[in-house]
Amino acid sequence: MQSVDHKKIQQAVTMILEAIGEDPSREGLEDTPKRVAKMYAEVFQGLNQDPKEHFQTVFGEDHEELVLVKDIPFFSMCEHHLVPFFGHAHVGYIPRGGKVTGLSKLARAVEAVAKRPQLQERITATIADSVVESLDPHGVIVVVEAEHMCMTMRGVKKPGAKTITTAVRGKYAEDASLRAEVLGFIKS
Repeated sequence: MQSVDHKKIQQAVTMILEAIGEDPSREGLEDTPKRVAKMYAEVFQGLNQDPKEHFQTVFGEDHEELVLVKDIPFFSMCEHHLVPFFGHAHVGYIPRGGKVTGLSKLARAVEAVAKRPQLQERITATIADSVVESLDPHGVIVVVEAEHMCMTMRGVKKPGAKTITTAVRGKYAEDASLRAEVLGFIKS
């Protein structure tokens, strides 16, 4: 994947400022195209990352019960409007065969998936699938809760509205009581 073209972004931002009737050379805006290019390089750095890379390090541990990391904060950009959405991800899995990963790796995978133009539904499914493909657990559950600025600051204008998406794989897709148990932990 190629790196971010700062010059192109700067030109595009200058054109946007002109298109909305602003003067890109006025004092408050003169460095805005550079700042936006730098920001885009940061908020879209996940385009060059595979979330499965974070699961290369595994540990042998005789544990085949729930591992849950909840309230992982994330920020992403809606691919439909290029405005932020943000919230928390909750990632749980049941290890198989003593194969566990570092807890921080789950948070790093969330970050890698979120930092690209995205849809919340895709973030949720991609995280779940990455855990399944990398760790081959008995089951995976991912719950993502987010507030979307495309619904808050424009359009329907409903601040505080949250969207919740889930992805369940393996035992969590098959067993409603297991799902309910994890959802209870997430709510508490």
